[in-house]
Amino acid sequence: MSRIAECFAHLKASGRKALIPYITAGDPTPFVTVGAMHAMVKAGADILEIGVPFSDPMADGPTITKAHERALVHHVSLTDVLAMVREFRTRDPRTPVVLMGYLNPVEAMGYARFAELAADAGVDGVLTVDLPPEEGDALTAELSAHGLDPIYLLAPTTTPERIRLITAAASGYVYYVSLKGVTGASTLDVGEVAERIATIRSVSHLPIGVGFGIKDAATAAAVAAHADGVVVGSVLVEAIARLQGDTSAIPAALSAILLDMRNAMDRR
Repeated sequence: MSRIAECFAHLKASGRKALIPYITAGDPTPFVTVGAMHAMVKAGADILEIGVPFSDPMADGPTITKAHERALVHHVSLTDVLAMVREFRTRDPRTPVVLMGYLNPVEAMGYARFAELAADAGVDGVLTVDLPPEEGDALTAELSAHGLDPIYLLAPTTTPERIRLITAAASGYVYYVSLKGVTGASTLDVGEVAERIATIRSVSHLPIGVGFGIKDAATAAAVAAHADGVVVGSVLVEAIARLQGDTSAIPAALSAILLDMRNAMDRR
């Protein structure tokens, strides 16, 4: 059983939901990321999503796009991100780590080489935003061969037939994008999210993480009432942006946000 599967099984047994924070590796400097990862786990994160910096993050709004830009100022590459995960693993052998990003850096490295190096570094899953399952067979095969979970996105407009196709290609969990638009959008209809989650559950047994539009403890708790996991990104990246001139304060700021969410999710 993978670390991701073990994590969701443990949470289900204890009646809790996964808190899944996202940050961009190397934002605002490469030296902040690993410490931030440990701080988020200590604050109650169950799975970490780590963004791989890319020059054209088309699914992301201004907040996370600027995070990619800040990281790329320091020339943070996919190889650097894997090194960060490897460093994280020296102190944390248990918390699942998912790389989230775009296909170009993976293609440049080569699917087989990427899967080998990612597994060796301690990565557990890979979410490639711009790779649909119809075109993902080659990468999915390499990931699966190295024990890595291929994670796919579902949208509010995804039909039940396509949900079946996507979830058949996925493992670990699926990421339901709760809003039509890019990361950082502001309006979240929890009732609509609940309906869509019910549709996904009718065709798949994979855990469902919900992201986009989760801004605070209240929205995290509301989504956690229906989903298996809550993905939070933009509010954390905004905190990093505010503190880029005082990077020593970043871990504590991320911890404060996540602790509020963790407590609200556990009280629901």
